[in-house]
Amino acid sequence: MLRLIDYFDGLAESDANADTVIRAAALLAECPAGARWPSGTVIRYDAAGRLLPAAAAPPGVSGAEPAVWLERAGDVDSLDSLVVARVRHCLRVAAARVPVAAPTGLDDPALLEVVLSEKQRRADRVRAMRLLGVDPGRPIRVLAVTGPGAVDAVRIVAGRVPVIRSAVVGAVTAVLIQEHLDGRELSDVLNSAVVHDFPACRRGASGPWVGMGERLAAPAAATSWEQARRALHFASSTWHGRRVIAYERLGSLALLGELPVGRLLGTSDVVRINEFAGTESGAVAVDTLEAFCVFGSLRRTAAELHLHHSTVAARIAQVEAVMGWDVDQALDRFTATLVLMVRRVALSSAELACTPDLADARRQGSDTRREDGPFPATGVG
Repeated sequence: MLRLIDYFDGLAESDANADTVIRAAALLAECPAGARWPSGTVIRYDAAGRLLPAAAAPPGVSGAEPAVWLERAGDVDSLDSLVVARVRHCLRVAAARVPVAAPTGLDDPALLEVVLSEKQRRADRVRAMRLLGVDPGRPIRVLAVTGPGAVDAVRIVAGRVPVIRSAVVGAVTAVLIQEHLDGRELSDVLNSAVVHDFPACRRGASGPWVGMGERLAAPAAATSWEQARRALHFASSTWHGRRVIAYERLGSLALLGELPVGRLLGTSDVVRINEFAGTESGAVAVDTLEAFCVFGSLRRTAAELHLHHSTVAARIAQVEAVMGWDVDQALDRFTATLVLMVRRVALSSAELACTPDLADARRQGSDTRREDGPFPATGVG
């Protein structure tokens, strides 16, 4: 027992963070270990030291702050009780190391810009994190929120995961979270919530849009922020597009966000489909094809749109005639999906840029030769 106490005292004295302490407990006890804070944050590791998804504490776990447990079948012995006690002590020591914000001459948005800037020294970024109440020893994820309803979208995020800090940086609201959810899972939850509160119609959605960066080590917050802003290009203005996009979902598609908006809108396929979508019947047909590419079959598309499947087939045939496609053929179906994706990125980027001539291009589906970058500057490096 003395050796066990010495072991955890050594962790406490070594500035170990919460993840390190809980992982060490799981390895030592050879069973999953977890902790939950009053904020709702949960950290769990399995017996092999792998991060586990957040889950509710097992029945009978003490409500002490933080609540700590070992997920072992059967009765808990005295050694397990000692491990739990020492883990809780280490976590309290770790929490006490994060200082209360002191006067610095900088307000929260300015401190947040320091955290999100690669131009700042690492030591300055870490100090800014501590002043904001961010644990620099735990991974961080940054979200970028913009568009009408952005304030409400931040509230939606805060209602599902604990938000550490948020502030408007340039034209975009940056949101810092330190959670343990899978990015895909979290984006699905947030997307459903945003769509519920801000439903789209056939003419599109005016926002809000949310881009999610990857969950990275806290000193790499600037990278997560950049990813979040790039993901915004894919948070669609179109009827069937997603409003919340996680960067890790994009894979190779992220390359589309690197291209200038003018170049995307100027490609021949996008010009043709935008011209067709500029007519009333064409807009309906293109929307139907996009729904078909999303839902994958005529019958499901018809069910989702509350149409007969023959009506869906007729509308898709209109687009096929204009574009020279046959979506029953694998290559043409891939081309149609890619063109619609490029169009979606171009329209969303134009919406985000808030540039009059690009906004006109979005509304009219016309060509534009501007070589603007894919995203407006935000003032953060």
